[in-house]
Amino acid sequence: MSLTNKRILLIISGGIAAYKALDLIRRLRERGARVTPVMTKAAEEFITPLAVGALSAAHVHCDLFDRQDEHDVGHIRLARETDAVVVAPATAERMAKLAAGFADDLAAAVLLATRAPVLMAPAMNPAMWDHPATRRNAERLRQDGVAFVGPATGEMAESGEAGVGRMAEPLEIVAALEALLAEPAAKPLAGSHAVVTSGPTHEPIDPVRYIANRSSGRQGHAVAAALSELGARVTLVSGPVSIADPQGVEVRRVETARQMLEAVEAALPADIAVFVAAVADWRVTQEAEAKIKKAGEGAPVLTLAENPDILATIGHGANRPAVVVGFAAETNDLMANALKKLEKKGADMIVANDVSVGTGVMGGGSNTVHLLTREGVEDWPVMTKDEVARKLAERFAIMLAEKAGR
Repeated sequence: MSLTNKRILLIISGGIAAYKALDLIRRLRERGARVTPVMTKAAEEFITPLAVGALSAAHVHCDLFDRQDEHDVGHIRLARETDAVVVAPATAERMAKLAAGFADDLAAAVLLATRAPVLMAPAMNPAMWDHPATRRNAERLRQDGVAFVGPATGEMAESGEAGVGRMAEPLEIVAALEALLAEPAAKPLAGSHAVVTSGPTHEPIDPVRYIANRSSGRQGHAVAAALSELGARVTLVSGPVSIADPQGVEVRRVETARQMLEAVEAALPADIAVFVAAVADWRVTQEAEAKIKKAGEGAPVLTLAENPDILATIGHGANRPAVVVGFAAETNDLMANALKKLEKKGADMIVANDVSVGTGVMGGGSNTVHLLTREGVEDWPVMTKDEVARKLAERFAIMLAEKAGR
């Protein structure tokens, strides 16, 4: 896409990568963009407003309380009179301020006031990028609609330091900006229907107690949200969870495994079915009508029955969706158990993850998954559950397209 006459507000934060902003200005102007620079006080420690102004051929805005700029509430004018905002470099502090809603300097105020798309190019030491606070802030910003380019892997400014944290190169930022401003592409799952299960099931023992798994529902809910973002109509069948419903998704709440199976079957037909829920394998054969009390005669004997296998029922059923995906949460022999599940359940893919004590997967915000298909195994690095969900949704869209093309 051409950037001709596009108004780009460039926020330059205080980091050693600020010097790359000078080349970025040149690259943007080569493509016809009109660049309006905003510099933070920290950025002026690395490059000068004089250099930025010379390359942009524009006034450089630096101060929220500038009497000349603010006579007409200049920070609001800057926020409105732009087609996109680029933050390069985006430091850990700049990301944290926007994620928390701070407006204590000109750059922060503009970012809060703008309705234009925002593109951030993070740049910081790898330890800072990997810090849980920074990762949380990045994920929050993505949820708020902020786009990212980078960071890249490479040598740091610090001697002997290397890792993920380098700011993307100017031409990479330009390409990401062009993509951000391009006409929205048709959503690959538009017109399709997806069913997703999430959370645990609760199998009652008596009116107070139940059998359950340690699932928060975060991964299943994230998958439902990601499929919806790609255009699918999504039915989310959820066990008891304490997290919010994904936006734009129809939610059917259930308690037990049998209720979950009934809800899934009622939601069919579907094009995609993704079984993320941690379904209890057993239930008691006879639920007590009243709370079981201690009687001093030892523990009560519970007779268990096996719950229906939802994945296998749908995977081998007459009303089978084109794409069926199961999750395998294991504490030992992860790949062997996941492969058995792939072979027996009628699934096209099994997403395997280790939920052993210490992994933090159950209830946590990150996951490490392995994708098993009949073609082989694909190992993914540790990612947030939202990142895993987005990548999975993209993969499911490709699988559905391939099935439709056969």
